Amino acid sequence: MDSIQFSDYLRRFDYQERLDMKIQIPELLELYADNKAQIVDIRFTEEYAAWRIGFGQHIPLNELPDRLDELDRDKTIVTVCPHYDRAEIARLYLTLEGFNARYLTNGMLGIADALRGDKARDYIMRLNDQQ
Repeated sequence: MDSIQFSDYLRRFDYQERLDMKIQIPELLELYADNKAQIVDIRFTEEYAAWRIGFGQHIPLNELPDRLDELDRDKTIVTVCPHYDRAEIARLYLTLEGFNARYLTNGMLGIADALRGDKARDYIMRLNDQQ
């Protein structure tokens, strides 16, 4: 998909786009395990150094314009940050650049909560089995 102007994006924005721009944890984990999504952690480098989820790719938001070649246009790009504010900025930018992009509404803190104990073990085992 080619890039689009922000004004054109706004003109076509509707209820469906409002739904399509968001993704919840269960769908994200399923798409990622099926190799249909690329997770991009857009936090600052210092935040990433302090803690991370253990999978996905780190591209700070302020580096995103210069690192688009690291993204797979054949996958859904899911942007993540602790909550969702910066992830939504990244998602909008990527959408305007022609990517199929969504943002994680529950944020990385939601992933940490969803993947506790046995759930974390089972999910990582699933990822490892597919490599």
